[in-house]
Amino acid sequence: FIQLRRYSLLSNDKQNTYFITTPIFYVNSVPHIGHLYSAIIADTFHRFHRICGKTNTTFSTGTDEYGIKIQRAAQLRGIETKLFCDQISQQFRSLFESSDIGFTHFIRTTDDLHRNSVQTFWTTLVNNGFIYKSSYEGWYCVSDETFVTETQTFINENNIRVSTESGNAVEWSSEENYIFKLSQFKDKIVDWINSGDTVQPSVFAHILRHEVEKGLRDISVSRPKGRVNWGIEVPNDSEQVIYVWFDALINYLTVSGYPGDKNHIWPPDCQVIGKDILKFHGIYWPAFLMAAGLEPPHSLLCHSHWLRDDIKMSKSKGNVVDPFQCIKDYTSDGFRYFLLRQGSLHTDSNFTELNVKKYLNAELADNFGNLLSRCTAKAINKSQMFPNLSLNDLLIVENESSKLIEMIQNLAQNCENHYLNGNFHLVINDIMDCLRMNNIFFNETKPWLLAKQDNEFLRLQSVLCITLEALRVESIVRNAIGLMPKRPSAQIVVLIRRQPLL
Repeated sequence: FIQLRRYSLLSNDKQNTYFITTPIFYVNSVPHIGHLYSAIIADTFHRFHRICGKTNTTFSTGTDEYGIKIQRAAQLRGIETKLFCDQISQQFRSLFESSDIGFTHFIRTTDDLHRNSVQTFWTTLVNNGFIYKSSYEGWYCVSDETFVTETQTFINENNIRVSTESGNAVEWSSEENYIFKLSQFKDKIVDWINSGDTVQPSVFAHILRHEVEKGLRDISVSRPKGRVNWGIEVPNDSEQVIYVWFDALINYLTVSGYPGDKNHIWPPDCQVIGKDILKFHGIYWPAFLMAAGLEPPHSLLCHSHWLRDDIKMSKSKGNVVDPFQCIKDYTSDGFRYFLLRQGSLHTDSNFTELNVKKYLNAELADNFGNLLSRCTAKAINKSQMFPNLSLNDLLIVENESSKLIEMIQNLAQNCENHYLNGNFHLVINDIMDCLRMNNIFFNETKPWLLAKQDNEFLRLQSVLCITLEALRVESIVRNAIGLMPKRPSAQIVVLIRRQPLL
């Protein structure tokens, strides 16, 4: 009846490998739904490519554990900094595990292996002539752990100079640091951004391109140890620690096996990031890699933020959504479904409890679950079998089923395109459209009446066959969304294997 074509996404360069990353998450505070959203996006891509036949896959996530903010957060709690990092890092890991995020690597920047990668990479840039020591001054944002130009600041209503991008306070800083020659990479970065669909969605490519074309200045990549002692030491200089963002970005190389000969998976196929870290991944990161003679990532997928009731979330407002509580309230599958259903890469998304319940009740329970229960009920499906009929047999309901069959035949191709572009909400939209049409077909053919008439047996079997086959195809297509239960019911098993219900 319907045969889903097997996708073939084997690349010419790395054959059967696929390497995807999330950012590593800063442990100055507990996880929020933006962190989980990044992980779910990456996990959905990872599942999709595995379904498509990729067997040698790497999916990395983890925690970023150095820097002055973490040093201060630990001091405020009165505990040793590494212990503080251990506690928060474990919360991230627990959140992802409870959400069925199928990462293959969970990296921590405090790992010895990572320290070796960072110091080796640093030495490579020094030897290549791209790092030098000099006095550096400018407006420094402690909260963002970055220098900003004067044009990237303004005086707020409290007469405090703040970062235009984040709104956090800045202070003038002048110190001797190690400097990276970012200014030399302007043209190369623009070429990288312009090479196909490197940065998606395209709105973020435009933002990056505009930022780079304004001109790039060399950037500080170290901090005096007297100001920040919680960090990786600069090789051969015990008075300086490596800038936290330089250190953090190298985590992707560490996962790949750098600096050994195991980094055959490099570069990443896709790096999922939030829009707040676009500059670091879209400007600094490719420049660092080019300076080391390494290839930048094939693509950056950037997503927007989450609001709560159309208001930006913040601790001061007390409106931060707790992802652990959401998993308890809605289950991990249910909350995952909502984030992918409501989330958007291009624009900020809105969390409301009303919307969560609406989507879960109306779409998951009422559409898929209810229809599956109805067409596997013993009163209708007395043999408890997935009917195995020929195409000629199915012609008996040709008129009633034509629109549904057409939608199902197009579902795989349409959803493949949506998956590849990260438009998971469109995958769900298409699946839900098919489910609604499936329900219409089932209701219009009235199999509960056909089951009472012996002379309508073939028609009944045809209705059940088409309805179940449509549900089976819909289940396969939505599998990467992550909605197949860990312990599938007998009804789900019959869809996957097309075997007797009992």
